[in-house]
Amino acid sequence: MTVPEAKQAMEQFKMEAASEVGVALKQGYNGDLTAKQAGSIGGQMVKKMVEDYENRMKA
Repeated sequence: MTVPEAKQAMEQFKMEAASEVGVALKQGYNGDLTAKQAGSIGGQMVKKMVEDYENRMKA
């Protein structure tokens, strides 16, 4: 990402999603995560983005 604010916001979003699915994510490198853990974080992020989009469509 070329916009520093966007990168920072995405990192915060990722941390929130990780917390919601119970994965302990740390700042920086997280190469010790299992594929299942990483997938659950990504899946949670997509789920929340879809929910946000659907809510905006209803408004």
